[in-house]
This record gives sequence, structure tokens and C-alpha cells, in this order.
Amino acid sequence: MEILIVILGLVIDRATKIWALKSLTNVDEIVVINNIFSFSYLENRGAAFGIFQNRVLPLAIVTSLVSIAMIYYLIKYKPKSKVLRMSLALIIGGAIGNLLDRYIYKFVVDFIMFHYKDVYYFPTFNFADMMVVVGTILLAICILRDEK
Repeated sequence: MEILIVILGLVIDRATKIWALKSLTNVDEIVVINNIFSFSYLENRGAAFGIFQNRVLPLAIVTSLVSIAMIYYLIKYKPKSKVLRMSLALIIGGAIGNLLDRYIYKFVVDFIMFHYKDVYYFPTFNFADMMVVVGTILLAICILRDEK
């Protein structure tokens, strides 16, 4: 199940980023829902929310080490919890998706944009980012559930 989640996530992530590179690089934005949701191409040379700008190598090293540690944990300890395994698979898939961007392009392709008119803009993100966030939420649920 974990391998399927990682592979499927990587395929969707690569396909959407290739689409963004081909369709959005010469377009200001594609509006999906006026004043709320659009696609707009962005080259992110940092980490989440634009932190650590132009630190591609350190980000790639940390991402690789964390991904390897999670893969090791899954193989060595074979956790029984499906939710825990799914959460780690989502995080690994998302991390590898963005790591591939850093390796191939020297930046991460972001293109999904939520905003409220011109008042508030959530940081632009991609499918790999969604995998990491959902995986992290599921991981937090597992941890909190085990503490009770």
C-alpha cells in the first residue's frame, strides 16, 4: 500500500508540474474561481512558505535524510497502524516530488493559489506540498491517539 501511495503521488505530482511548466509559464494566471482559486506559475527556490531561499543543496540533503529515515522506519519496524503507514507514505512521496524538482530544475514548481480578492494570498503550493501536509496531519493524529 505504501509503495502505491508514493508512486501514485509522484505520478500526479510530476504530471501536474509538467502541465504547469507547459501551460502557465507564459500566462499571468488561470482563474478557476474568481477572487478565490487560480493557477499561477511560481519558481520556489526555498522551502515551505518561501523560507530558506536559495538554499537548494541544504534543503535537498535534509529532505533526503528525512525521507531515508522514514523509509528505514517503515521497513525495519513495519508499523501495524494503516494510518501511520499511509501518513509516512504521503510525506515520503511529497518530499521526493519536491526533491526531484530541486534536482531537475534547481527550484520547486508551485502553481496552486488560494486567495481572497486582493486582500489575502495563501502561499502558492503544489500537489507534493498537499501530500506532505495531509501526511503530517495524519501523523499528528496517530501520535495524539497513541498518547491517549
